[in-house]
Order: sequence, then C-alpha cells, then structure tokens
Amino acid sequence: MKALSLYELNSRVRDVLECALPDECWLQAELSEVRTNAAGHCYVEFVQKDARSNAMVAKARGVVWSNVFRLLRPYFERETGQPFAAGIKVMVQVRVEFHELYGYSLCVTDIDPTYTVGDMVHRRREILRQLEEEGVLTLNKELPMPQVPCRIAVISSATAAGYGDFCNQLSDNPCGFGFVTRLFPAVMQGDRVEPTILEALDKIVSSDEAWDVVVIIRGGGAVSDLACFDTYLLAAACAQFPIPIITGIGHERDDTVVDMVAHTRVKTPTAVAGLLIERMRDADQRIDRAAAAIQHHVCRLLEAEHHRLTDITRRLPGLQALCRMREERHIDLLWQRARMAVGNRLTHCHHALQLIGQRLEGCDVQRMLAKGYTLTLKDGRALTDASCLQPGEVIVTRLAQGEVVSVVKETNV
Repeated sequence: MKALSLYELNSRVRDVLECALPDECWLQAELSEVRTNAAGHCYVEFVQKDARSNAMVAKARGVVWSNVFRLLRPYFERETGQPFAAGIKVMVQVRVEFHELYGYSLCVTDIDPTYTVGDMVHRRREILRQLEEEGVLTLNKELPMPQVPCRIAVISSATAAGYGDFCNQLSDNPCGFGFVTRLFPAVMQGDRVEPTILEALDKIVSSDEAWDVVVIIRGGGAVSDLACFDTYLLAAACAQFPIPIITGIGHERDDTVVDMVAHTRVKTPTAVAGLLIERMRDADQRIDRAAAAIQHHVCRLLEAEHHRLTDITRRLPGLQALCRMREERHIDLLWQRARMAVGNRLTHCHHALQLIGQRLEGCDVQRMLAKGYTLTLKDGRALTDASCLQPGEVIVTRLAQGEVVSVVKETNV
C-alpha cells in the first residue's frame, strides 16, 4: 500500500475544500484575538461560544491582508464607533483557504458594520434592562442637583486637553464665581477605563471632602474609544453613585451607557463647565432677586412705619392732654379715696380711745371711793386677805374724804 506524504495529503485537503467551498461566504463570529504586524496585515482568531454555558464550541484563524485592512478598519470604526478589536462580534465575508504549510484559515475580504452595531445596541439594551430590573437605572438621575455646585470632583486624565479646557473655563468665567476642583485621575480610553474610573469613584466616596457633583470628562477622540464606557460594572457604579454625575465624554451624536445612567449628559468638557457656570449664575440671580425683594419689602415697611410715626406725632399733643386729664382725674379719685380712708381710720381710732378712756375712768380709785368703797392699807399696801393681819397691828382705811387709823383686835377668816 502506497503512503501519502504530508504535503500530498494537505494538497488533497485543499483541493477538496476548494471544490466544496469555491465561493466566498458570510461568517458570524466573535473576535478573540486581533493583532497586526509591521507589514500592515491583520491576523485574527474567530471563535463561537455556547449561548448558555459560554463555552467555546468552534475556533478558526483568519487574516485580513494589508491592502484590504487599510480600507476595512477605518470604515468599520467610522460606522460602528467601535475599535476593530478583540471581544466584539462581527459579520465578515471570508474565503476559505488551506495552505499545505500554514493549514486552514479564513481570508477576510469584507465586513458588515451593521451587524456589529446591532450587537452593540443589543448589549447596551441588555445592560440597561438589567439595571432597570435591579431598580437602579435612574437612581443617580433622581438625586437633587445642588443649587450652588461649586465643589467638583473631576474624573479624567491629567494630560487630557479636555480636562485643561474644563479647568480654564471654570477659572476664567466672566462672573468671577469661585470653584473648588480636585482631579481623581483615570484612564479615559482603552482596556483600563473601567477599573480606573471605578477606583476614582471609590476614592471620591471615601474622601473627607463633601463634593457637590462629579464630572466624568475626556477630550475629543475617535468614536471607537467610546465602547469602553458601555460596560455593566461601570454603568451600575455610576447609576448608584450617591453624588450627581455629569458626563462630558466628547461626542454629541453617540450616547454611551454611562451617559444614559448619569444625572446629566452634555457633549464636551467645556459644555460641562458652561453648565456649572450657568447653574451658579442662576443661583446668583435668584439671590439678587431675593435681595431686591427683601429690600423692597423693607422699604415698604419703613415707609409704613414712617407714616405711622408721623400720624402719632401729629396726634401726640391731643393724646398728651387726654392722658394728663385722665391722670389728673385718677389722682383726684385716689386723693378722695385716701382722705376718706384716713378719716374713717381716725374715727375708728377716736372711738377706740374713748372706750379705753371710759375703761380707765372705771378703774379710778378716787371714783370708787366716792361711791362709798374703802381701801384698807397696811404699811402702804392694799389688803385683800384678812388672814394676813394679826391682833394689835395698825391698818389705815382710806375713804373718799380722809383716812381712819385702826388697831386690829380680831380677824375672821
């Protein structure tokens, strides 16, 4: 039995494939690897995953030759706003090739951007649907925007032109409003956008300073750079952030998922600065209107009080005379009451003195003697008890007229 060489076997496989698949066909797959070489050729790896388990079920190598890739790549990125990179789903026109040395590969000749756009839209819708089911989609939008947003936490790249434009616009605002800004640096394009922005958000929350708003800004750039703002983790963190978020990512036509969940979305960093300045201007005008209203109200009160004081001044002489008359009448009445009270008191005291005098007159010894009573004295003291006397003692009996001296002969007790 004659054996085939490897080259002969591979040649037969190539012939079979060329006979079975003579024409180009459209292929739907996911890019798991994309790399270019110095010659401008692009080498890719196509994969297909199971919808449920996400396990890989098919894989194939592909190549986009430089003459095709020069046209295909900008066309794809312009139409989709998505870089031609690993992780996206594509629909490409391929020609099946088999080389005796390099084996099986797919040569890409065309691409349909609408398929990728549809997949991106579907992915955005799925993220928004999941956030809505979790009840967090509009949480940041429901936060009240501060009336005076002067303390601003900025998430951007320190070297981004948009960040410089934002700071310059705030510092040079024509109204002279003062803003306090602090940069929380993050990468604003590429694979590190999601982790660095999430880290910046964590630092803002743990900061000791009280921030009024958070702004996420980046300078102008390719539309293809926006895909990094369409991740679930980043959207969920922004939707649930406790401070209002304003985005100015730099593209007016395209909205990212982060734009959709943020409190306010504007197109550029300078537009974010303009929004904050306008917010401050509105607050300043409200303060001016309130001050004018207070001044007007105070003037009206002062005028009313002036009229009232003028009226009181005009009526004051009459009021003074009336008050004086009333007080004089009151004093007269009090004087009459005082005289009456003093008279009553004197009469009462006079009667009391008369009674005392009558009582004193009733106690007068001479009056008692005149009525026939006598007063017996011994040694000048009045006697009231006969047992105090002894026979032979001398006593004096005082009468109304004169005295009688007696010698005690006998006492009866």
